[in-house]
Amino acid sequence: MSQEILLQARQVTRRFGGLVANREIDADIRRGEILGLIGPNGAGKSTFFNLIAGALPPSSGTLHFEGRDVTRLPATRRCALGIARTYQVPRSFDSMTVVENVMIGSFVRHRGTAAARHAALEMLDFTGLSRQANTLTHQLTPPEKRRLEVARALATGPKLLLLDEVLTGLTPSEARQGVELIRQVRDTGVTVVMVEHVMEVVMPLVDRAIVLNLGEVLAQGAPREVVRDPAVISAYLGDRHAA
Repeated sequence: MSQEILLQARQVTRRFGGLVANREIDADIRRGEILGLIGPNGAGKSTFFNLIAGALPPSSGTLHFEGRDVTRLPATRRCALGIARTYQVPRSFDSMTVVENVMIGSFVRHRGTAAARHAALEMLDFTGLSRQANTLTHQLTPPEKRRLEVARALATGPKLLLLDEVLTGLTPSEARQGVELIRQVRDTGVTVVMVEHVMEVVMPLVDRAIVLNLGEVLAQGAPREVVRDPAVISAYLGDRHAA
């Protein structure tokens, strides 16, 4: 796997009044990897995720994407550069068809309607939603809506894909299918960062993990190393994992 740094965060801090949600985070995202962003509730995962995506600006610190300073760029500009995301609660246009929803993403790269539709259909095929292309989005099942989120994000042509709890709430069978889809995304050359709570699903999937706790980086490294870290066991995994 390439060790080239795709996105670099240095001393990234985000304050909400007197609350420090992220404190002086240093993190590198390497091109071609699947990176897990994990930690207990309130650890600052969602805030850091939003800082990478451009939904929030950092209070201090810097973010560089492919060597370019994107610290103050809005989400739309970052999307054009190659950073796409999904949402924890799927955000679809329920009065539109599935393919029309994905076309919204493909218009980032394609000006014409025909080209945007063709690209959208390719992403629906990739994510296993081809049969639902002309279905109204409100008729999709919850797992299908999560796949729609992934398809629309991929339609923007990302280099970095941010997945916000796309495996949460799925049955074991659905989760296995989701894991396989994420691996397929990485195999196309897209770097993946995923926020998840289900350690049993995430750790076998990711190449590296960053553990946040109380807004700070608690540990980072290979999954096998992280789950054995005493600080991670104490703060997140619980004493039952100590053995």
